[in-house]
Amino acid sequence: MTLYDGRMKLRLLPALIAVVLTPLVPTACNSGDSTGPTTLVWSSVQSGTTARLTSIWGTSASDIWAVGFNSILHYDGTTWSSIYFLGTGNQSLQSVWGTSASDVWAVGYDQGDGATTVFHLNGTYWANVSTGATQLLTAVWGTSASDVWVAGYNAMLHYNGATWSTDPSTIYELWQGVWASSASDVWGVTGRGAIIHYDGTSWSGISYGWPTLFGVWGSSASDVWAVGVNNTILHYDGSSWTALLTTGSVTTNFFGAWGTSSSDVWFVSSTGPSGLDDGMIHHYNGATLSNALSATTPPLFGIWGSSATDVWAVGDGGTILHGSPAH
Repeated sequence: MTLYDGRMKLRLLPALIAVVLTPLVPTACNSGDSTGPTTLVWSSVQSGTTARLTSIWGTSASDIWAVGFNSILHYDGTTWSSIYFLGTGNQSLQSVWGTSASDVWAVGYDQGDGATTVFHLNGTYWANVSTGATQLLTAVWGTSASDVWVAGYNAMLHYNGATWSTDPSTIYELWQGVWASSASDVWGVTGRGAIIHYDGTSWSGISYGWPTLFGVWGSSASDVWAVGVNNTILHYDGSSWTALLTTGSVTTNFFGAWGTSSSDVWFVSSTGPSGLDDGMIHHYNGATLSNALSATTPPLFGIWGSSATDVWAVGDGGTILHGSPAH
């Protein structure tokens, strides 16, 4: 196992897959695609840090959280501020999610000893939480304050509102993403290219053979997206997964996805000869995938929005980008 530029992965070559591919041809543009639901102009916003930021989530346009290496940042609708939390100085926070302004989770691991790192915002301060686990953690998502999933190395943890447990049906994988539409519809993706489903009782329905996957997100139970290395974007329509691979000679590694519907989906990535050079933002309008940025930025790892006209992306070097309508 190695650390993949701040995101965990197994040292595996991407698997060759024999599936019917639906190509999404990228079209270069400066501020979103003209056929999309909205045209956004992207601008850089001062974050106050140079740390790598890996994840972003919020409850509204004036309550947004971003996390990364030794960093928890908050946006109040006007400015980004660094928030104090009691850590060791080696925390690599990988994911943030919550149910309300007073119930937010941030998870990751300690880069010094690999110890489990879980912080919880209770509305007043960020507290270090003991889950009883020792694994490196990579992602958090849930459906309510009493139904929270945390993905990690060889473990999928669950919080029922009172106690933490390791799900007994968890499949031993390097889980790198988790997303849920309900308590009986949860998806997880792994570093070995597996997509695994939880039906409310157990994790099963494994789909192997995909390249290394970094994230999963959906707008509904019939509109789920998974992203990963080597130009990989996968879509689930409620019955099956289809590989939607971008074309081009430059390797693009996709790290995150977010949207408002199946015809308004944003993706963040890093691209270039090594696949870790320049950050990009892409938009899918239900038919084509377009590049939403013409200028190069550092690699981008997380994306989230409060609406179709208020979208944020985070990445290396404290990068925060904001997409909003042209004035």
